[in-house]
Amino acid sequence: MDIFEVLESEVRTYCRTWDTVFDRAAGSTLYSEDGRDYLDFFSGAGALNYGHNNPDLLRPLVEYLLSGAIVHSLDMKTAAKRRFLETFNELILKPRMYDYKVMFPGPTGTNSVEAALKLARKVTGRPHILSFTNAFHGMTLGSLAVTGNSMKRQGAGVPLTNTTSMPYDGFFDGQTPDFLWLRHALEDSGSGVDKPAAVIVETVQGEGGLRAARASWLRGLAELCKQHGILLIVDDVQAGCGRTGTFFSFEDAGITPDIVCLSKSISGFGLPLSLTLFKPEHDIWKPGEHNGTFRGHNPAFVTGTAALEHFWTDRSFESNVAGLASQLHEGLTQIAAGTEGARVRGRGLLAGIYYPDHQVAGRIAAESFARGLLVETSGPEGEVIKTMPALTIGADEMMKGLDILAEAAEFVTGGKVAAKSIA
Repeated sequence: MDIFEVLESEVRTYCRTWDTVFDRAAGSTLYSEDGRDYLDFFSGAGALNYGHNNPDLLRPLVEYLLSGAIVHSLDMKTAAKRRFLETFNELILKPRMYDYKVMFPGPTGTNSVEAALKLARKVTGRPHILSFTNAFHGMTLGSLAVTGNSMKRQGAGVPLTNTTSMPYDGFFDGQTPDFLWLRHALEDSGSGVDKPAAVIVETVQGEGGLRAARASWLRGLAELCKQHGILLIVDDVQAGCGRTGTFFSFEDAGITPDIVCLSKSISGFGLPLSLTLFKPEHDIWKPGEHNGTFRGHNPAFVTGTAALEHFWTDRSFESNVAGLASQLHEGLTQIAAGTEGARVRGRGLLAGIYYPDHQVAGRIAAESFARGLLVETSGPEGEVIKTMPALTIGADEMMKGLDILAEAAEFVTGGKVAAKSIA
C-alpha cells in the first residue's frame, strides 16, 4: 500500500475517482507520474478558470516571490492588496456600476458564505435564512445549514437550524407558479415561517445537478426580497469569475444582490482567496468582529490582479467564452441525443448532461477517465455528467474532449453519437 492509503484519511474523494498520481500541468492538460496526459474538463472544481500554470499569471507570481515581498499579512495594508483592490474596482465593479464594499474572510468559498450569513443576521437582527432545494454552499456548519444534500448535511453531527429550504426554479417542472410557497409563507402570519434575514441562491447549482435559474426567476426573487426587506445573497463561488459568460453570473438577470460570495477563480491561479461583497450600507462590522489568520494571501492578490488585467480589460474575453460555450452545448446536445430522456443542463462553461438512469453518469465519468478526460458528476444521486473546461481552452481541445466524452457515453449507453461531427 502507498502512503496515500496508509496515512491519508478515508474522507478523500477525487483521488478515488481519478486513481493516478498527477505530477505536472499546463493549460488544459494534466500529466500523471507515469507520463500519461489527461484533458481537464474539471478545472479544479472551478478554481482554474484560466487553466493550469497560466504563464501570464505565473510570471508575476514568480517575480513577486523572488522579490522578497510580503507573503502573509493578516489584514494589514500591503502593496499587493492595494493593487488588487484598485484593479478589481476599476475593471469589475465600476464598469458594471456595482457599489460594493470588499471583505476578505478566510480563503475558501465556505468562509465567504459564513461571513455573508453572519452579516445578514447582524444587519437585520433576524436569525432565519432561506435557501433552496439541491443547493450547495459549503461544508462548515453555517454553510451546511443552507445546503440541500442529505449526505453532506448528516456529516455535521449536530442539528442544522435557523434555515428553511424552498423550491428552486424548475423543482416542480413548471407546474407550480414561481414563489407561490414563499410569497404565501411571508404574507401569512400562520405559515410558521419566520421572516428571514436573507435568501441565499446560486444562479447555477454547480453541485446540485447543474440546474440553472432563469433570468426572469432571479428577477422575481430579487423583487420579492426587496418587497419584504430580506437581503439577497448570491453565492457566485463556482458560477462566477466568467464561468457562465459574464464576470458575475447574475449580470444577465439585471439584479444587484445585497451580498455576493466569490472564491475559487478569483485568485486566477488556484491559490486560496475569497471575497464577500456587500452594499456599503450593510458594512456594520466592528473591527475584528469577523477575522482569521489567512485573509491576506498576497500571492493570490498578485495572480488575481494579473488575471483581471489580462482577461477583463474589455468584453473580448466574454465574447470568446460565449463561442466556447456554444461549442460545448452543441456537443453535449449531440451526446444527450443518444440516450432517451437525457438532457443538457447548465449555462456557459458550467454545463452537463442529466441521465434518467442515475447510474449512467458515474459510469461515463469513469470511462472518460480511462480514455484520458477528467469530468465529474453532479446532483444528489450523481445523475449528471458535469463539464467545466477552462475558459481559456482552445476550440480544438474542446472538440477533443467532447469526442472522448461522446465515445465514453456511447460505450456505456450503447447510444449512437456523431462524435466526430462535434465542432
